[in-house]
Amino acid sequence: MKKDGILNRYLAGALAELGHGDGVLVCDAGMPIPDGPRVVDLAFRAGVPAFAEVLEGLLAELVVEGATAAEEVRRANPQASKLLDACFPALDLVPHARLKELSAGARLVVRTGEARPYANVLLRCGVFF
Repeated sequence: MKKDGILNRYLAGALAELGHGDGVLVCDAGMPIPDGPRVVDLAFRAGVPAFAEVLEGLLAELVVEGATAAEEVRRANPQASKLLDACFPALDLVPHARLKELSAGARLVVRTGEARPYANVLLRCGVFF
C-alpha cells in the first residue's frame, strides 16, 4: 500500500499512464465532460474535494510544462484566478468555450467537487529530464 501521495487507485493508475504532451483537465463539478478522455470523478459533495486541494495533489506528482484556463476565471472566480497565477506564471487564457473544445483532446479528466465557477485548468504534461 502507498503511504503518501495520491492514494485513490484509479487516479494513481491514470497518472502513471500519462506521457509527455498528454493533457489533464482538472475541473469543477459543473464543467461538461467530453466523451473520450478517461475520467476520474472525485466529486463527493458540493465543494468536496476543492479544486485547490486536488490541483495541489496533482502538481506534487506531475511534471507540467503548460496550463490553459478560461479567461472568465479572472472576473468570476478571483480565488481560483489567484491560485492559477501562483501555480502557472505563464498561464494561457482562452474563452471558456475554447477550453471546452480543448478538453476533448485531454487524455484524463479529474472532476472535483468544486462549486465555484471556472475552476478548471487543462494541464500539459512535461518530462522530468
